[in-house]
Parts: sequence; structure tokens; C-alpha cells
Amino acid sequence: MAGAANAGGEGTGATSDRYRPGYELVAEQLLNYIAQENLLPGDRLPTEQGLAEILGATRNVTREAVKVLAAIGRLSVRRGAGIFVASLPSIMADDQLVHFQPTRMEHVLMLLDYRRVIESETTRRAATLSTPIEVRAIRESAQSSLAAGSAGDSEEFSRTDALFHDAISVGSHNVFLRASVANFRRLVSQSDVLLFHGDVPGSLEVAGNQHLAIAEAVASGDPDLAAQLMIDHIDTTQHQFERKIRDRLFHLSDRPATAAAPTPPAAAQQPQDPPASASS
Repeated sequence: MAGAANAGGEGTGATSDRYRPGYELVAEQLLNYIAQENLLPGDRLPTEQGLAEILGATRNVTREAVKVLAAIGRLSVRRGAGIFVASLPSIMADDQLVHFQPTRMEHVLMLLDYRRVIESETTRRAATLSTPIEVRAIRESAQSSLAAGSAGDSEEFSRTDALFHDAISVGSHNVFLRASVANFRRLVSQSDVLLFHGDVPGSLEVAGNQHLAIAEAVASGDPDLAAQLMIDHIDTTQHQFERKIRDRLFHLSDRPATAAAPTPPAAAQQPQDPPASASS
């Protein structure tokens, strides 16, 4: 795997890799390395210097990649002990999910497809099983997300978006569906951090209006409409995601490659709530 990425962000993949931050490429290669070596939660990785040699990167860029992966919960860095594959929450500890690669489009699309299956059924059940108090929580969180989206407040939208999707899952009265919703939101947020660096790939106001329409369908007790609106909502999220990727590559193709990898955004340095795009 040596030579797969270097400090200038150049890799062996598509030409567009030359325009991606070096730490992002190294983070992707590191996830590939974990999968290829079949490393599991708790397994120890080589030192930063050892990883740099394996990945063909500089130690500084490797350090930034490790920081990003630690911030999104894929690695655990223990002072004096080393770098380890992080232990993931219970339902995510399946081998395939451990090796989920947030920057691999195939994985992201599979995750969105899984969201359609789970959240459409969760919403369908919420439309028939939610109590009046639960319906009120769904409505209020949807209204709050629309207000935040209309104001362009991405931080507040992120918070209310999480409340909305959680309220829907609570209304399904199924602890396994609720756990599934919480866990795939964590996975999608990893893609948002690595691919968009906290940027928002779609319209928050559009997402807020969709939340409100779903909430009204749930409140009216129409399971078929509620489920379809949730599917439409996730379809919109996917279209926005794909458009953001295309726009990013289009704009970056006009820029010269830089010799030094930029420092990861501050948002990626510490664990945080999922960005607004994670489950919008």
C-alpha cells in the first residue's frame, strides 16, 4: 500500500484525488488498511510513523488523518498506549459495519438505501402507534427544524433534525428500529465530516418543510403517506449529496494541486453532533 497517498494529496485513484486534502486521502487509505488486515475493534495499529511508511505519506499528514478518524469514532488514541480500532456501539459492531468506509460512494449509497428501508417502516409505524404526546414531539421538532432551516442556522438545524428523526423512531414503539436509526445516523455523519468538512450539501429549508409534511402525515394517522414522504425525503437527501459531490469535483478541477495538505477543519478535531446534512 506504500505510495497510495502523499503529502500533496496525490493518490493512485481518480485524477480528482489530486485536488483532495492529503489527510482525507490518507484517512481513506487507513480505513482500507484496517479492512484489508481484517482488524477489529480493540486491535492495535502501528505507530504514526509506521502507518506513514505503510501508506506512503508523511508523518504530519498521517497524524491529521488519525485525528479526523478519532474525532468521528473510528479510531481510539490512548496516550502512552497507541492507536487502536475503536469499539463501536453494540449494533454497529458487525464486521461489515466496522469496515464501513465513509468516503466510498458505494458504501454511502448502500447506507442511504438502508435508511429508506428502516425509516420508511419506522415512519409507517409512528403514524399508527404514536401517542398524542409523541405526535406533539414529532410536530414540534419538525417546526423547529423548519425555523432553523429558514434562518440558515445549520447548528440549530442539526440539533432539531436529530430530535425529529429520534421522535419518529420513538413513535414506532420498537427499540430495534430506534437503535438502527441512531446508528446509521452516526455512520452518515462520518461521511459528512470526511467529505464535506462541516459544509451542508443541501437546502436546510427544503429539509425542514419535508419534516413538517411527514409530521402532519403522522399526526393524521396516514401510514402510507407518511412512509412515502419519508422515502421522498431521503431521495432528496441523496440527490443533494450527489450534486454536492459533482459540484465539488467540478470546482476543484479548475484549481492547481497544492504541495501541502491543509489542516483538518476545527469541527473535525473533536467529536460532535452529526452535521446538518447527516440525516436531513
